[in-house]
Amino acid sequence: MEEKLNIAVFVDYDNIEIGLKSTLRREFDVSRTLDALRERGDIVAKFAYANWSRHEQATRQMAENAVQMVQRNPSPRGDKNAGDINLALDALEMAFTHDHINAFAIVSGDSDFIPLVNKLREYGKTVFVVGGKAFTSTILQKNCHEFISYESLIEDAPKSQPQKPAQADQRPPAQKQPRKRATLDLEQAVPLVERALQVLERRNLRPQAGLLKSTMLQLDSRFDERAYGARSFSEFIDKLREAGYVHVTGSGGQTMIEAKKAAAPERALVDPEQALPHLRDVLETHRMELENGCLAEELENWMNEEVPDFDVRKYGFTEFAELLNYAQDKLVVRIEPDEEEGLRVFLGPEFYPPALPEGAPELHTKVISEEIVSEAAAPKKVRRPRKRKASVP
Repeated sequence: MEEKLNIAVFVDYDNIEIGLKSTLRREFDVSRTLDALRERGDIVAKFAYANWSRHEQATRQMAENAVQMVQRNPSPRGDKNAGDINLALDALEMAFTHDHINAFAIVSGDSDFIPLVNKLREYGKTVFVVGGKAFTSTILQKNCHEFISYESLIEDAPKSQPQKPAQADQRPPAQKQPRKRATLDLEQAVPLVERALQVLERRNLRPQAGLLKSTMLQLDSRFDERAYGARSFSEFIDKLREAGYVHVTGSGGQTMIEAKKAAAPERALVDPEQALPHLRDVLETHRMELENGCLAEELENWMNEEVPDFDVRKYGFTEFAELLNYAQDKLVVRIEPDEEEGLRVFLGPEFYPPALPEGAPELHTKVISEEIVSEAAAPKKVRRPRKRKASVP
């Protein structure tokens, strides 16, 4: 019997809010996040960290969902790291003092929380990370037990947002609508499915649907059946069966999945690294335009114009912004979220290698041949004291 999960939720509201506005054009809805976590266990504690004087409208939804709001006071230098430290310290204190809490959910895309996630896992806690695939650090996505993408929590159809009434002499502000989420080719998931089935076979476990999904998440915490156009894991299995990738027997909770032995040779996992050379070439071509940054949409247009048949889905990304997020972790680009314009892209540290300090001596290699003996190896001559001439009286 699986252990019951008692989940403590920690929301980095400032990060999740600007991330969703700049990539998905959405307001953060805490109820969607809590509903997704309730499917995985019981929520026993809920905290959200922000400078709440700036988010008066958000305080209502936090109160309606019984989320305890923790004030994040900005430092005199405007540094938000102090607030991140408070969240991390509170989570670790709860891990030490509340033994019944065995799972933590970090709602943030900030890579600064990677040490926190690693430490909670070290203490035997189950760790969920909730964030957008386009702004959550890929390192953070891969190092938790399960990454829950916010994209999977929202409907594909744009949700109407309440707007303030415009004055008689003003036009209502034009708002960008969220784009419909693309889906990946089902074949891209087959290597992960086959690998998970092999793991279960080696463990002598029956490959039931629920066990298969948990094993797939162990191998890749970023797996999400919705990325392949399925609304549930059972629908995902049905798609695999209809496409001829797996053999399914039984029904309901007794469904058994097996890989078809007659399948083609072992398939290679999708490698997102292969998309970076194309991105580097375009960045180098437009280096001058990128000195002050450019919008992600503009860079995407350059990619489509200059790289024939370029499609981010071939590399495992559902959107171009996800590729940029991956490239940022690889130091190829630097992205800055903007609530109004979206993502602004700059050249990453890879394009600015550190220069040698002025006056630094160049290193020379000293070649020692048979004819040349180094001074260190040569015997030192012993100087004998000179004889003094006798003085003439």
